[in-house]
Amino acid sequence: MRYFGKFYLDKEKDIEVTLWMDRSVLSYTIHAIDHRSDNLINNLAAISGQETELRDGRRVITGRIPCYIKGDGQRVYIFRLSGTKLANIYPDGKIEVNSVIPAIAKTLMSQTTEAQFDQAFAVNVKGIYNCVNAAMPFFLNKQAGCVITVSSMWGQVGASCEAAYSATKGAVIALTKALAKELGPSGIRVNCVAPGVILTDMCADIDPEILEELRQESPIGRHGTPDDVAASIEYLANAPFVTGQVLGVNGGFVI
Repeated sequence: MRYFGKFYLDKEKDIEVTLWMDRSVLSYTIHAIDHRSDNLINNLAAISGQETELRDGRRVITGRIPCYIKGDGQRVYIFRLSGTKLANIYPDGKIEVNSVIPAIAKTLMSQTTEAQFDQAFAVNVKGIYNCVNAAMPFFLNKQAGCVITVSSMWGQVGASCEAAYSATKGAVIALTKALAKELGPSGIRVNCVAPGVILTDMCADIDPEILEELRQESPIGRHGTPDDVAASIEYLANAPFVTGQVLGVNGGFVI
């Protein structure tokens, strides 16, 4: 068995796939880079339905990569996890990474650093605090105004492997409701939209097969667009008797 190459499953290069060739059989070992616990690999194994094994005191995932013959007769090894094609590997050593897995390393609570946690709240929650405070003198002077915040469906129900993100978006919802009560007597309405899967740059690195699975889970049978979110914001902006509400824009994904 000889070393054949390596590639990474995530942009941050926290999860490495090492390749080994024995004659024409291509095997792999998945391990975490510079992580002090096995949580990352254990979580990946659970998500992909695979088993881990102990090597040199650390948990790894191992397996073989099937070989296929393309229409032009060229051999290619196709690496998949959970049925999703992540990489094409050729006998000459060329590796084409087709997709990266969601940022598991950054979403596991046990792997989220205090700085990352603080940054998430600084952007998603304190950003709203800053904007509202900037507009408040004008609103109070006019005794009228409308604030619309943006949360997420994960702020409504929480998401496994998205603890920090879910916490920030849940805080946005709580802040919205509190402000609606506080500012209502001054003629200021405060509402929130909670988008689901919206086809923006945030989805650019999600494998099309995963997006298709998510689409099938939606009762409406499609993903959202920026126009869908904009329409919900326009409605709340022009609904004078609506305040303190969270409008889910998720195609029924969360009901």
